[in-house]
This record gives sequence, C-alpha cells and structure tokens, in this order.
Amino acid sequence: MHIRKKAVFNWSGGKDSALALSKVLQENQFEVVALLTTVNEETKLSSMHAIPHTLMIKQAESIGIPLYPVFLPKNLEIYELRMLNAAKHFKAQGVQHFIFGDIYLTDVRKYREDRLHPLGIEVVEPLWNPNSTEVMQDFLASGIKTKIIVTDASKLDGTFLGKDINSVSIDLMPNDVDICGENGEYHTFAYDGELFSHPVDFNIIETRKMMYEFKLADGEEKTYHYWQAIFE
Repeated sequence: MHIRKKAVFNWSGGKDSALALSKVLQENQFEVVALLTTVNEETKLSSMHAIPHTLMIKQAESIGIPLYPVFLPKNLEIYELRMLNAAKHFKAQGVQHFIFGDIYLTDVRKYREDRLHPLGIEVVEPLWNPNSTEVMQDFLASGIKTKIIVTDASKLDGTFLGKDINSVSIDLMPNDVDICGENGEYHTFAYDGELFSHPVDFNIIETRKMMYEFKLADGEEKTYHYWQAIFE
C-alpha cells in the first residue's frame, strides 16, 4: 500500500505554482492538505502577485484543495511570526514537507530552509532547474493557461498585461528578461488547464502604473515601478 506524505503547497496563484503543483499531483508522492498563500490584510490582494483573495479561493475550489490564507501586514517582523505560526499549525497535523515553485534562486531556497528545517519541515522544489528555457518548455507542454498580471516596468511595458504566456508572448520579451520571470520581471494568474476542474472566471478592469517604496535591512530605501492589472 502506497502511503503518501502529508505536504503543504505554497501557492502564489501563478504559472510556476500551477506547474509545480501539477507535477506533484501527477507523481502522487504527497498528500497536499492545503494551498498556503499570503495575503495583504489591508488590500486583500496576494502579497506577491496582487491577486484578489476571492479569486485565489476560486482557484483552490477548482483545483480541489483548500486555500489556507495567512493575512499579513507590511511589518516584516509580524510576517516572520505569522508564517512561523502557520508552519507550526501544519506541523502539528503531521505535515513534514512544504512545497514551493522556485526555479533557481538559491538565496530564496536557503531562506526557506533556514526557517523550516529547525521545525522538522523539509523544503521540496519540484521545478528546481538552472535552465529557465527547460522549465518554460515544460510549462508550455502542460497546457496550463496563465495571464500576465504584473510587470516590472523597467523590464516589460504595460502592453504585456493581459497576455497569455505562450510562444508568441515569450518571443516578444527582451533578451535581458528571464522567460520564466524568476527575477520578478513579471507575475501571472493561472486560470485553466488540467490542474483545474473548470476555468476560473475573471475580468481585467483596467491597468495601472504603480510605485512601491521598500526599505532594505540596511536602511536604504528603493523605489520600484510596476504595471499592474486590476481584475476581479
């Protein structure tokens, strides 16, 4: 009898998450008990991709795995505490694996391992590969459909918003852009494909150019400009 290991999947709502989750479900080594996601408690948008919480619930319903949102303020210390509490919550339920959709950022992986390993939780990275082209080929072959919903304005202009990730949109990207967007060049919203029991309905209402200011650990402030789709 094949006993699957309990795992939590860290869900962003985008293409890499969708591809990684699809691989995990096909391989059937893990019982994915929840899709953990982080949501800004003020805007009710996901922390990284700015996806409305309501649409992430629809994604989870179509996938058939419950969404476990962690609502976060901007305060980094509270972020660390709430994520720690979420990890402990699942550890108490027998979860020993947290799955992510990272591709090759070793510092990001180390950050996750440094925080989860002391709790006895192993980090699993199904897509891990230094070659973004191979990962993109896997994604295109998967049949998963995603739309670009955020771009780094210094890398991709607003005309990319609303485009599906396919061979046409990839060919339009400048050479200095990682085609998987692994360095934050763009973010996506996954809405259809074999992973989903039915398409997730949504509408892009408008597009906006946004500015975000971040304070780094050394006190330096940085300003970033993004194009963002407003959708529901």
